[in-house]
Amino acid sequence: MKIIVPMAGMGKRMRPHTLTIPKPLIPVAGKPIVQHLMEDIVKVCPEKVDEIAYVVGRFGKETEQRLVAIAESLGAKGGIHYQDEPLGTAHAILCAEPALIGKVVIAFADTLFRTDANIDEKSDGTIWVKQIDDPRQFGVVKVDKNNVITDFVEKPQEFVSDLAIIGIYYFKDGENLRSELQYLIDNNIKDKGEYQLTNAMENMKNKGKKLVPGKVTEWLDCGNKDATVYTNKRVLEIKYPAGQVHPSAKIINSVIVHPCLIDKDAVIENSVIGPHVSLGNGTKTMNAIIRNSIIQNNSVIDSAVIDNSMVGSHVSYKGKWQDLSMGDYSTEN
Repeated sequence: MKIIVPMAGMGKRMRPHTLTIPKPLIPVAGKPIVQHLMEDIVKVCPEKVDEIAYVVGRFGKETEQRLVAIAESLGAKGGIHYQDEPLGTAHAILCAEPALIGKVVIAFADTLFRTDANIDEKSDGTIWVKQIDDPRQFGVVKVDKNNVITDFVEKPQEFVSDLAIIGIYYFKDGENLRSELQYLIDNNIKDKGEYQLTNAMENMKNKGKKLVPGKVTEWLDCGNKDATVYTNKRVLEIKYPAGQVHPSAKIINSVIVHPCLIDKDAVIENSVIGPHVSLGNGTKTMNAIIRNSIIQNNSVIDSAVIDNSMVGSHVSYKGKWQDLSMGDYSTEN
């Protein structure tokens, strides 16, 4: 089984954090978003994942090596494929054409999920969905009495369904999916100016393929700063409810209110940290109060009160009470 991860987008809604790294590598609860996602998908796959194929922009060798290492940590081969133009979801997946063989999971890398169900191998495909109160900003599916998908509707302004597509899909026949994607490209079939996966799935459904919804119990978005901070909170609650402090971290005259994740070589002095804080490698806090925030690596927070914030790596921040979003190598006194 293979996983294809389209992640070539620029992550503009997450700037300044995506000026130095792609959005899926932003850390949440001590790990990149994409690593959490791959770990969770591998758990629900009915057989071994032998390859994770990433579709990226020109992010550089260091980023590519990190992605390959994530795949290898899960016992899979890591592959790098490029999408140089933003031509839509169908085009992005087709950029990883060599991986469209056999059973395939497609996972867009800006979302995390929880589910109690494994993949339904009796169907031709599974589209993971979440029941939501207001589906007007999402693609949704309609199902019949047998729980088979009958329609895909993009951003319905009048109610047709509350089952929102979360961006994770399983297909039993990767070659068939590849053929349907290629058909869109060859015949220049676009929706809103782009080649869309939903059009390929519509064609599959019309040809008799049985596609079913896979329901998730929780859907965690990482599309902007506030959503990512909330996702960090939930991942800490779910995966590290008692908190985790690296043995090399130094806690001096300070209080940690768990759940928090304190990474290696962090120094916390005269501070109150937590709840719901991820503190990166080598980061130092002094005379600070930090709640519900992500602070990345090798940063210094001095004499500050911080809440609902994302702070990048190599940041120096002193002396204010604020809701922050600071990118790497920033300084503010």
